[in-house]
Amino acid sequence: MTVRHLALQLYHWMQRVEELKKAMAELAPEALKERLRLETELSQARKQVEHYRKLLEAQKEKVEI
Repeated sequence: MTVRHLALQLYHWMQRVEELKKAMAELAPEALKERLRLETELSQARKQVEHYRKLLEAQKEKVEI
């Protein structure tokens, strides 16, 4: 993958994390089922952010060598 593609994917997942955080903040306290779903999705999105961050770093290191 190109650095540009990795950066775009990283940006996409970072935006998704922010959307999910906002949705959780706006959620009513008694909506436990929805909160659990959002927490699961947020966890997965954070994993994707870390995955693409690592891939991007590895790709940048290749270019520097």
